[in-house]
Amino acid sequence: MMEIERFRELPLMGILRGVQSDSIDSIIETAVTSGLQTIEITMNTPGAPDLIRHAVRCARGRLMIGAGTVLTSDHLNLALDAGAGFIVSPMLIYDVVEYCRDNDIPVFPGAFTPQEIYNVWIAGATMVKVFPSNFFGPDYIKEIKGPFNSIELMACGGVTPENIRAYFDCGASAVAFGGSIFREDRIKAGDFDSIGMSIKALISAYKSGR
Repeated sequence: MMEIERFRELPLMGILRGVQSDSIDSIIETAVTSGLQTIEITMNTPGAPDLIRHAVRCARGRLMIGAGTVLTSDHLNLALDAGAGFIVSPMLIYDVVEYCRDNDIPVFPGAFTPQEIYNVWIAGATMVKVFPSNFFGPDYIKEIKGPFNSIELMACGGVTPENIRAYFDCGASAVAFGGSIFREDRIKAGDFDSIGMSIKALISAYKSGR
């Protein structure tokens, strides 16, 4: 299970979508050596349960591995059976959030408008994934935190070393990133050094303003 306090210490979540099984070991090792602690594998990736199971074995507790794009209770069951330690969705699926809430499984459902964000939070979200956050940027987080100062938000979409501190300074509790770092062309070329350098740049930029 995800250690939520461990995540709060380094609240950066990597997203793997569309990856192949033969690249999982290298991605996991790259993430670990670069300092990342949390990765989700999306359930719309072919063979996602097996990939999650493989990633959990490879990580050996060094990374917290979860499932993303969980859209149904079936997805949830498959993800948990595979060893996922947390659940992420692009929107509020009540059955999924209710199960996670009642079983102390960290869950990060997505929302965007103030009404959606409020609904997700009162349903029992660990944090609300603001998605896609890149359209309005850090200022949107700041505005949402005005009336919803007790709601924890995770910005997802368009997070870079140049703006990551702004997200946190505007009130985000965490950020998530995917294709901008785990680029398909890099993975296919075996260029894990570039992926590692990008992860390190994000972490360094996050820590620089703490």
